[in-house]
Amino acid sequence: MELKSIKIIAPRDTNLILGQTHFIKSAEDLYETLITGAPGIKFGLAFSEASGKCLVRSDGNDDELVKAAEENALELGCGHSFIVFMRNAYPINVLNAIKNVQEVCNIFCATANPVEVIVAETVQGRGILGVVDGECPKGIESVEDKEERKTFLRSIGYKR
Repeated sequence: MELKSIKIIAPRDTNLILGQTHFIKSAEDLYETLITGAPGIKFGLAFSEASGKCLVRSDGNDDELVKAAEENALELGCGHSFIVFMRNAYPINVLNAIKNVQEVCNIFCATANPVEVIVAETVQGRGILGVVDGECPKGIESVEDKEERKTFLRSIGYKR
């Protein structure tokens, strides 16, 4: 077995969701979930089939994001994984709906941070072991940091 770290190359100003699913209809079901989950969302998704033709299946409503999802899914090369890039919405807007898609088994991350995926490669294929999401903590938040966090959440409409 060989371990690899594969960097996700995300388009500018996007959030991503990386997960695992198990059936060819995942691409269509994820499309329906995303398009109905957040008005105005722009997205591209790709699903890596793990049997049969073993193709990267894709969909979305933004060509740039669909292409990025396809390229990253192919580079990952992990069967039954999926990746979504989105704009005009945050993962919090669609994540619970995605988790409730019958085929979805696992969510590895939902973030706007840089992501590296830790992949195990065997003779059979590749699988995601985990992710590195962003950077390491640099300390404990201060009273000022807490106030800044609270102000930010209210400024973007997530708290009152």
